Amino acid sequence: MKRWLTIGVILVACAALAGGMANAAYIRIGNLVLRADGGFEPRVLPKRRYAPIRFQGHGDIRTTDRSVPPALRHVKLEFDRDGRLSTAGLPVCPPSRIQTTTSKQARNRCRGAIVGTGHLRGIVSLAGARLKIESPLTLFNGPREGRNWTVIAHAQTTVPIFEGYVVVIPVERRHGTYGYRSSFDVPKIAGGLGALTHIDAKIGRRYRFRGTKRSYVSARCSDGILQTQGYLSFDDGTVVYGSLFRGCTGR
Repeated sequence: MKRWLTIGVILVACAALAGGMANAAYIRIGNLVLRADGGFEPRVLPKRRYAPIRFQGHGDIRTTDRSVPPALRHVKLEFDRDGRLSTAGLPVCPPSRIQTTTSKQARNRCRGAIVGTGHLRGIVSLAGARLKIESPLTLFNGPREGRNWTVIAHAQTTVPIFEGYVVVIPVERRHGTYGYRSSFDVPKIAGGLGALTHIDAKIGRRYRFRGTKRSYVSARCSDGILQTQGYLSFDDGTVVYGSLFRGCTGR
């Protein structure tokens, strides 16, 4: 039977937050513990027009008894309608170009399409031993799939053998509170023997197109809050659903 948790984690910014302090979301289900936090800069934004921002976030998955956590299998993320994605004039990285590459090779082949970087860590359980794995994470602007934008995520492991991971993440334009939605499966690590334990990423790219300065991600502050909603499912049936709210100052 699936275990469900529905939780709204309200992280409303205040004066102290504007000074650089923040509170992370903490969720515990049985012995599974998730910690997540994120934010954006700058926090002072126009109320009506869009201005460039840079988003960053991180998350950790662990267990209270130090056992290997269940593998993350599916992720769905929704982003505030006051955010905006722009790819006009930005180079595109086809997944086939980086399918069997190392992280360094992928970044070299599609350098102009990089929109975010970060790190991944995990654990592989093999023959009674636990092997720690880690990888750079690179996010590229991908080719369109119909009307949807795509982000191409690339990572690699060398334990127990070299494996490259390329995930196509569609970005769907929506109406309502959340303007964008991404939904994707997480590939199995080491043939299903591994589990993800950490992810961090910084997303943002400024570039010029036809003489105009552009930003991959932009935002406005129409109501004092930018929010993100997430849905995570694990291979043991655990499902986590929650929201993060960050304050902004409109001008």
